[in-house]
Amino acid sequence: MLLQEKESGDLIEILDVEALISPTKNEVPGKNQAGQEEQEKATFPKSNLVFPSGEDLPRCWTEENYQTH
Repeated sequence: MLLQEKESGDLIEILDVEALISPTKNEVPGKNQAGQEEQEKATFPKSNLVFPSGEDLPRCWTEENYQTH
């Protein structure tokens, strides 16, 4: 799955979708897709990621108590 980093606009390949959809995880492992060389694995804060369309991630993926708001 590819998401986009808000600040740079770079695409990020998400390596662990389970971590992405878990509201208890604040970061997800991925690889930046910028440049021609294969990038090293890194962790990315969910708060800095959006869908490539610019849409924010669902609150149920980012907020543990999203139902109480």
